Amino acid sequence: MQSDVIQWFPGHMAKTRRLISENLKEVDIIVEILDARIPYSSKNPEIAKIIGDKPCLTVLNKCGIADKAMTKRWIEYYKNQGKHAIAVDCITGEGFSMLASSVKEILSDKLERYESKGMSGRKLRAMFVGIPNVGKSSLINKLCGSKKAKVENRPGVTLNKQWIPTTIGLDLMDMPGVLWPKFEEKVVGENLAITGAIKDAILDIEYIAVLLCARLRKIAPEAFMARYKITQTELDACDMDYEVFELVGKKRGFLISGGEINTERTAITLLEEFRNAKIGNITIESPEDLHA
Repeated sequence: MQSDVIQWFPGHMAKTRRLISENLKEVDIIVEILDARIPYSSKNPEIAKIIGDKPCLTVLNKCGIADKAMTKRWIEYYKNQGKHAIAVDCITGEGFSMLASSVKEILSDKLERYESKGMSGRKLRAMFVGIPNVGKSSLINKLCGSKKAKVENRPGVTLNKQWIPTTIGLDLMDMPGVLWPKFEEKVVGENLAITGAIKDAILDIEYIAVLLCARLRKIAPEAFMARYKITQTELDACDMDYEVFELVGKKRGFLISGGEINTERTAITLLEEFRNAKIGNITIESPEDLHA
């Protein structure tokens, strides 16, 4: 499969862009949810164009399955750009206490104006945006204390605008996950495919799993070798990334008749185990990659 095939732009995503634009005036702040494992690749470049100067909080979700040190570097990167960013995890609840305080800090001037007009009890309104499968619905449900937003572990589930009350004094407008029409950078489409932001059903998952092997070999070789019981000598003997992929299948005993590697089963296993952090808490891109 050629890398330029990694594109996915269903019609409902064009609708979402219009929804965001049309409803901006109804909210006080935008909360953009990113995947902490791929903060750059999971950031829709069109969102900034659409929201303009509307206050924005960047939330690196899934930090519980990302590399903690790398997450701190990403937070620092955003702060150095004059942006507000926090890290949270919708499974463990890590960082949730910071969400309300961060929103209030960003909107402090507006809150002071409300106070001066005797409107201190007025609720703030936030629009939650993000690409598919960054855990946006799970995050909202955590904030609500109940399952208000539909959640499934696959992209493209939330399809309509919803207003949702929370326990932290915010009313949320949930927007469907939206990708953009064309990935200008090859690596962005690859990273989105690896983490599951693009449906596996439309991809060559063996190609994506080979890409993942290349990332892991470079970024987290020790965790990768430990998970699949690969020695350094065996890894060094692999000249091609596809050979590393086949080595994983061999080590797992995923063989079919004739001793061939069951490449489909190997690919599914690799992707599932990475996405569920069974290989380790791994972030596959760093702020330094932006200047490489």
